[in-house]
Amino acid sequence: MRVVSGSAKGRPLKSVPGTSTRPTTDKVKESIFSMIGPYFEGGIALDLFAGTGGLGIEALSRGMDRAVFIDVEPKSISTIKDNLKAARLEESAEVYRNDAARALKALEKRGYGFDLVFLDPPYRFKNGDELMLDMAERGLLEHSALVVLEYESSYNYAEEFGDFHCIRTAKYGETAISIYRYDTAHDQASELDEEELHDDK
Repeated sequence: MRVVSGSAKGRPLKSVPGTSTRPTTDKVKESIFSMIGPYFEGGIALDLFAGTGGLGIEALSRGMDRAVFIDVEPKSISTIKDNLKAARLEESAEVYRNDAARALKALEKRGYGFDLVFLDPPYRFKNGDELMLDMAERGLLEHSALVVLEYESSYNYAEEFGDFHCIRTAKYGETAISIYRYDTAHDQASELDEEELHDDK
């Protein structure tokens, strides 16, 4: 694995020791960033279930200002730190060992708002949509934030739920990627319409 493009292009990244972590391949990573970027003019990214940290590191390399990396496994945390050091991006990153649900609570208390989220839970979990709705409820997403959801290709998530709208889906063998945009404008427009109707009475 390596950083595909940007300021840290070509820098090698370690895999997490053992077989419990499933890193996103360079080919899929390149495809993801061609769909959402490929480059960024600042912003804050969250890499939840970060594993090697490859996606968050790629986002930093391509122009994100900061990234927060979360994983529950000690080996992953150690690997993420090593990879950030190899990419010379450690000063732009925060790395925390925690499970996803508790991490989101902690991030809410610290007042985070993310422009880009990478969500790659273990394939046995089918709760990507629940986690996204939880992020929205906790105010962790900026308007028009993008969420990159990676999951098993035999499973299907809804095209729309809450304020999330799928703008692109692609499949690569056993892996599927769906890109969701968080857009509250529709709800705001509905509220305005209701107010206008009320005023007309």
